Amino acid sequence: MILCLAMFGCASNSGQTVNQQRQAVLEMRSTVLSEFFALKPSVEQQLQSAAGYAVFDNTNVNVLLASFGGGYGVVKNNTTGNQTYMKMAEVGLGLGAGIKDFRVVFVFHNKDVLQRFIEQGWAFGAQADAAAKAGDKGGAAGGEVTVDNMTIYQITKNGLALQATVKGTKYWPDENLN
Repeated sequence: MILCLAMFGCASNSGQTVNQQRQAVLEMRSTVLSEFFALKPSVEQQLQSAAGYAVFDNTNVNVLLASFGGGYGVVKNNTTGNQTYMKMAEVGLGLGAGIKDFRVVFVFHNKDVLQRFIEQGWAFGAQADAAAKAGDKGGAAGGEVTVDNMTIYQITKNGLALQATVKGTKYWPDENLN
């Protein structure tokens, strides 16, 4: 749990003004989407026609039977143009070892799913994955899944991890940035 709290400290951009923190989140989103569109160009049109989308920067640590993660991101409502800055945390049980730095892109196919994600933000699931990546070197098994009118894409940036876990993830609005 201490490790999870330490990761939130890293993601909170302490020492920066609220506007600087917001700008850092928007720059992260822009960078992730540019890289993602280069890998999968068809998703750009999917994002534009969706009710909204979210982009998150996450770090996950697996130590024997426990998995902890934390990160931050932003949800964009394509209808209103509103941005909701958010945080995330996850905890899991299962076999695993390693650290993984990854990005997640959510595509919300209708406004109800978008609103429910912002207001409730819970996600539970099982994950099995392997990653060995540093910058442009190595590879990672990422994926795409569609559930409940929402498509989720994951891209591993860096890390060395092997895990099979059952975990819960909580996403919630960042009270300092909204």
